[in-house]
Amino acid sequence: MPADAPVIAAHRYPQDADWAERAPYAAWVAGAMTRGLYLGFVLEQAGAVVAGAGLTLLEWGPSRHDPQPWRARLVNVWTHPDCRRQGHARALVQACLGAAQARGITRVSLGTSEMGRGLYESLGFADRGGEMLLVLGGPTAD
Repeated sequence: MPADAPVIAAHRYPQDADWAERAPYAAWVAGAMTRGLYLGFVLEQAGAVVAGAGLTLLEWGPSRHDPQPWRARLVNVWTHPDCRRQGHARALVQACLGAAQARGITRVSLGTSEMGRGLYESLGFADRGGEMLLVLGGPTAD
């Protein structure tokens, strides 16, 4: 929900030094959700968000190997440190991938840290020079 945008912004900018970045990003997320261009998923335990993941939908235009005009970018994957290694990020990323597939999107990209690389590789993402790409149900060429 757009009301969750401040929480999502805190996941994207968790460091206190990045505090000033949160409000503009939260405003963007809320607007993108309203326009249907950001899909967010969160997991709550005891009323608190312990994990989240989002999908930004990008109007890309058809390409030679993919007639689908939309692509997606996986963003804001976050798990509270006390709740890591319990499958929460995997479940939320899979929810994002399911939402992409339901919309006919075949290309999902992301940027990752070393900590997240194993998760994304296990889900089929391939390294593409600093980015990772997953092709859903189609050829692997761009």
